[in-house]
Amino acid sequence: MHDPIPDTSLASFATVLAGELPGAWTSTYHPDLGSLDVRDILTDHVWDMNDIAETLARHPLDHCAVLQRHDGTRLFVTDPLGDGEGYLIAAIAPHDTPAEAFRGVREPDGITVEADPFSAAEAVTVDLLPRYYVAVHHVFANAEQLTPTSSDAQRLVMTWSEGALVVDKPERADVTQVLTDHGFVLDADRGVLVLPGDDTARQAASARAVGNRLSQLGISTSLGHPSTRPAPGTTPAAVPSTASAAPSARRR
Repeated sequence: MHDPIPDTSLASFATVLAGELPGAWTSTYHPDLGSLDVRDILTDHVWDMNDIAETLARHPLDHCAVLQRHDGTRLFVTDPLGDGEGYLIAAIAPHDTPAEAFRGVREPDGITVEADPFSAAEAVTVDLLPRYYVAVHHVFANAEQLTPTSSDAQRLVMTWSEGALVVDKPERADVTQVLTDHGFVLDADRGVLVLPGDDTARQAASARAVGNRLSQLGISTSLGHPSTRPAPGTTPAAVPSTASAAPSARRR
């Protein structure tokens, strides 16, 4: 049964609100922000270009609370109008996302609620969060388009050479480790990693295993052939049929 006289202090309001929202949320109270850099860090990421942005620009922010869900969704809560006079709640923009990804995306402007965390939770659930979901979906879709799904930097090419699989030495140590874990040997003179072809079944299995491991690192793999033609009178090395079945890993 709801308390008929709820505690209207910001910290208590935010704590109760977090418990009423769908999902698992935590509430962090930030008191005395007058002289802290965190004030600007938080307000700069408030995803609002309407009433809340204007209010924050006109009223000094002394304290606030940040609610965070297990999936990283964050909400900003403050009360520049004073205790008991209502609260401002806005989504916080996702971090570690390129600024270009936000272009053309309408902000999920925040809401003003009364000092009742239970009715506020309903307003956040049916009004603010749905608009946030639409906006963040567009941002993440834009971010995906900004990152090439298949580029030289994200693809490792295994080239057949005289029955062996050859890979240019990667710049990333973790990629090199994956290759050596599956039988590739460094040829320091040539600056390549080589998987000998004395056992084609093992060779094919290693190629598949490398592809699976690298896909977890966001790197695709492909099989290629030397660009040079064999000299007259020579026969190109045969490609083991089992190795050709190695799948090209797709980036997640």
